[in-house]
Amino acid sequence: MSDIETLIRALPKTELHLHIEGSLEPEQMFEFAERNGVDLAFDSVEDIRAAYKFNNLQEFLDLYYQGMSVLQTKQDFHDLTYAYLERVDVDNCRHVEIFFDPQGHTERGVAFSDVIEGILSGLEQGKKAFGISSHLILSFLRHLSEEDAFKTLEQAEPYLDKILGVGLDSSEVGHPPSKFERVFAKAREMGLKSFAHAGEEGPPDYVREALDLLKIDRLDHGNRALEDESLVKRLREEEIVLTSCPLSNLKLCVIEGLTKSPLKTMLEAGLKVTVNSDDPSYFGGYLNENYIQAAEALGLTNEDIVTLVKNGIEGAYLSEDQKGHIMAEFETVVERHA
Repeated sequence: MSDIETLIRALPKTELHLHIEGSLEPEQMFEFAERNGVDLAFDSVEDIRAAYKFNNLQEFLDLYYQGMSVLQTKQDFHDLTYAYLERVDVDNCRHVEIFFDPQGHTERGVAFSDVIEGILSGLEQGKKAFGISSHLILSFLRHLSEEDAFKTLEQAEPYLDKILGVGLDSSEVGHPPSKFERVFAKAREMGLKSFAHAGEEGPPDYVREALDLLKIDRLDHGNRALEDESLVKRLREEEIVLTSCPLSNLKLCVIEGLTKSPLKTMLEAGLKVTVNSDDPSYFGGYLNENYIQAAEALGLTNEDIVTLVKNGIEGAYLSEDQKGHIMAEFETVVERHA
């Protein structure tokens, strides 16, 4: 094992960009399908993995929503969430801020309460078992209407004390942030943070809209912001945290190869960029694997890794006490590997 891989594995980390539905492993898909009497279009785990080859975001989303069909009960969501925490505990993750897509379930007749209560119970059990703290982010599906997003926000009202903020994901091109300006304003009035996927496949203007209209607290992906120097300057000056997802970018053909990942360029530009796994089951790697493969492809240094991990800790919505506890462990590991 290389020195940099040893460092990556040893450092305590956070994960700020993870779709819980995207952690559904093929084995779980079959397990839940059998449990709920769902017929899958695949005969085996191998068939599913073979289908995990995408030419773009939409091809992935088509399979992603198909996979969702097996998630039907509170227990399914609990088991899915706990399994993710069990896996990311191996990666020395100390805190997660995860997205969930309620519209992908309620439109299938699954109760909003079953979705969120199952996820919350999984997070609670995971905290007891692994000591991993967490926040939950309700993500709106941008290919659906803003009216539908408003209905989802209304369904979330009984659980506001359990939700950190709202996000925006799904098909980006043709669905600019401006489409959801009013519902994000309403969410902010309700005390929720704002996050949005922007600049993954959409143009730099989508990033600007997310900043100006949605008033985001954190930018998910943001790759194409690098095409606009004034936007890069603004992101740096406003210290906007970016959640980069190297293996996701690779698998969705957002980049031609990991050597083309924007991660190092973002670091060199002084942006507060972090490393995350996005949809790890579909994209072939959880948190550490994203760090390790990106480090190798981009020639990242130990100092780069330390900066990225520190950005993730500082960018998390943790109390000063929680943050201080993780930072103390972080600094001990850094000193040991100096």
